[in-house]
Amino acid sequence: MAYKVDRKPEVIKGIIERIVFLNEENGFAIAKIRLTQGALPPDSRDGLATILGTMPSLSAGESIRAYGVWESDPRYGTQFRVFKYEALLPASVAGIKRYLASGLIKGIGDKTAEKLVRKFGAKTLDVIENEPQRLLEVDGIGEWRASLIVKGWKEQKEIRDVMMFLQSHNVSPALAVKIYRHYGNEAIKIVQSNPYKLAEDIFGIGFKTADRIASAMGFDPSSMPRILAGIGYVLGQLSEDGHVYVPKDILVKEASDLLSVDGSLVESAILQAISEDRVIAEGENIYLPPFYYAEVGVARKLASLIGSKKAIPEKALDRAIYMVERSKGIEFHEKQREAMRKAATAGAFVLTGGPGTGKTTTIIGMIGLFESMGMRVLLAAPTGRAAKRLSEATGREAKTIHRLLEYTPHGGFRRDHGNPLDADVVIVDEMSMVDIILMNNLLKAISPGTSLIMVGDSDQLPSVGPGNVLKDIIASGRVETVSLTEIFRQAAKSTIVLNAHRVNKGEFPILRGSSDDFFFIEEPDPERAAAIVKELCCNRIPRKFGFNPISDVQVISPMYKGAAGATKLNRMLQDALNPREDRISYGGSEFGVGDKVMQIRNNYEKDVFNGDIGIISSIDLELQELIVSYPEKEVSYDFSELDEIVPAYAISVHKSQGGEYPAVVMPILTQHYVLLQRNLLYTAITRAKRVVVLVGTKKAIAIAVKNNKPQLRYSSLSERIRSIER
Repeated sequence: MAYKVDRKPEVIKGIIERIVFLNEENGFAIAKIRLTQGALPPDSRDGLATILGTMPSLSAGESIRAYGVWESDPRYGTQFRVFKYEALLPASVAGIKRYLASGLIKGIGDKTAEKLVRKFGAKTLDVIENEPQRLLEVDGIGEWRASLIVKGWKEQKEIRDVMMFLQSHNVSPALAVKIYRHYGNEAIKIVQSNPYKLAEDIFGIGFKTADRIASAMGFDPSSMPRILAGIGYVLGQLSEDGHVYVPKDILVKEASDLLSVDGSLVESAILQAISEDRVIAEGENIYLPPFYYAEVGVARKLASLIGSKKAIPEKALDRAIYMVERSKGIEFHEKQREAMRKAATAGAFVLTGGPGTGKTTTIIGMIGLFESMGMRVLLAAPTGRAAKRLSEATGREAKTIHRLLEYTPHGGFRRDHGNPLDADVVIVDEMSMVDIILMNNLLKAISPGTSLIMVGDSDQLPSVGPGNVLKDIIASGRVETVSLTEIFRQAAKSTIVLNAHRVNKGEFPILRGSSDDFFFIEEPDPERAAAIVKELCCNRIPRKFGFNPISDVQVISPMYKGAAGATKLNRMLQDALNPREDRISYGGSEFGVGDKVMQIRNNYEKDVFNGDIGIISSIDLELQELIVSYPEKEVSYDFSELDEIVPAYAISVHKSQGGEYPAVVMPILTQHYVLLQRNLLYTAITRAKRVVVLVGTKKAIAIAVKNNKPQLRYSSLSERIRSIER
C-alpha cells in the first residue's frame, strides 16, 4: 500500500467544503472538509482536511459524521479514509445556504438558496420541512416552484436512506435514485428480500450489479433465485446479440460459467423456469416467452397473408402500370414492373435491392398503381429518420411503425387484431431494421384483405433487436420476392453506389481515381488515424463541401473500443467541435449545450427511439433537467435519465442503420478485425449521401470484404413459415 495508518479508528464531524473527485460508477469520492469535531492534521495548508472513501451521495455544503482512520500518503499528505458516514443537516446559515445551493434538491440553485436563507435564516430547513406554505413568502417562488422544492426535499431525505443502504455495495448515485423512484419507500425492503428484482425491473441495473449487491448481503450463490435470475440474464444478453432462442446446451454452459455453479443446478433451474412460464422450451431450444410468441405469431400471420392473393387481369394491370408511367413521367424497367404486378396481387410481398437500384422509384410507382385502383395506402418505417426519408421521397405522409400502430407507453399498441389498420395496402421501408417483436405487432394490425409490402436491403446488417426477419422471410421461399439488381445510369455515376455494390459482391472497392465522393486515406497507426478523422470532421470536409461539421458529418466506427473506436473519437470530437467547461458528467459521458447526442433505447413515454440523434439545447442545473432538440420535437431528460443518451459525434455501424448523412467518415483498421464483415462495411458506405472517407488500411478493407460469414442468429422463423400448411 502507498499509505500507512497513523491512528486508531475515530470519528470526525464537519462541513463539506468541496468535492475534489467523484467516480459516479462506484461512488468513490475525495473531498475537502472543514472540521467541527476532530483535530486537523498538522500538514494541512488550507485549514481543511481531506477525506476519501465510498461516499456516493456526498454534496458540498452538507454536514457529515464520518468513521474511519487517518493515513499518511507520500504524495498527498495526511488523509482521512472513511469506512462509513452519515449526513447531518447543517446548522449554520452559511452551511444551510451552501447545502441548498449544491444542486442536491431539485428546484433550488444558487439564487433561490440565497433568497431562502435571506428570508428564513437558520430556520430555513425547518420551514421547508414543517411550514412549506411559507415558501410562497419568498420573492420569485410561486406555487409550482414551492411544490417542486418540497417534493425535492422529501425525495432527497428518502433517497438518502436508500443511498446509505446501498453505498457499501458500490451502487452509483444515479442507480440509487432510479431504485428509489421505481420502488419508492419500499426500495430497501425489496432489495433486502430479492435484489435480483432490480435487474428485472430497472433499466440500467443488470444482473451483475444485482448479483454484487446480493453477494454483499450474504445470499447463497447456489440459491434458486440467483440461478433463475442468471438464466434470464444470459437469455437477455444473447437476445441483444440478435438471438430469438438459445440451444439448451449453450444456455447451460453460459449460465454455469457466469454463475460459477454446476451445470446440473442450471438444468434444474431451467426445468423450474419452464414450469413457472419464465421460459418456453421447444425441443432443445429455449425461448424467452415474448420471443417465442412473436416468432409463432409472425409465421402464422404471414402464412394467412400469403393465401389471400388478389385476382387482377394481367392486361388491366399492365394498362394501369402504363398509365402510372405517363402520369409520373417515369419509365420503369422490367424488374420494377414485375415488382408492381406482384405487389398488386400478393397478400404479402418483398422488394429488395441495393443502393441505386430503384427501390424508392418502385415504391412511388406502387403508390400510384394502388391509388389508381382506389386503394388506401399507408407508409411506415422503423425509425423517425427512415420515415422522414420515405415521406420526402414519395411526397406522402410516412410514420414510424410505432406511430402507425398508435403506441402509447401505458396502453401499448392500440392497433391490433381487434382494431386493425384502416388500409388496403401497408408499405414498410427499411425492413432489415425490423426485429421479431415489432414485426409481430405490425402483423397483428394487418386485417385479412390488406396487403403488406416489405421493402429493404437484405444485405445490410440485421436489426439491432432479436431476429433476422427480412432475410428469414426471403429464405422461407413462401413470400413473393423481387430483387432489383440493375443500377440506374444516374446512380452509376456515384462511386459511393459503385463501391457499395463492389463490396457487396466481394470485390475490393475503387480507392483511386477522379472520384469526388469517395476517398481513402492510408494510415495504419490507430492514434494517427483518429487524429486524421478529427481533422477531416473539423476542417477538411466542412471547408471543401460546405458542410456543418456537427450536423452534416457523421463518424461511423466498426467498434467502440480502441484508439480509433467510437468512444475515444467521441471525446476527441466533442472537445474539438463544442469545447466548453460547463459540461455535466454522467456515467462516464459528458454533456454540454450544443453537443450532438443519440438516444440508445426505445422510450415510448418520450416518443424517442434507439438511434434518434439530436442536439442539446439547454441544461438547467436547478431543475436538474436537460433538453435535447430532435428534428421533430424537443425532449426533456431528468438528470437520472441521462443513461438513455450518449454523445453521437461518432457512432457504431449498427446505430447508423436507417440514417442518411451528407458525409460519412469511417476508421477501418486491423485492430477492428473482430467486427470487420462485408455487411458492416456495406452498411456504413450506404449511409452516405454525398461523401465517404475511409481512414485506415487496405488490409482491413480486404478483411471486411472477404468476410461474408454473417454472425449466427438463432431463429426458426423461415422454418416456421415453410412448415405452415399452404
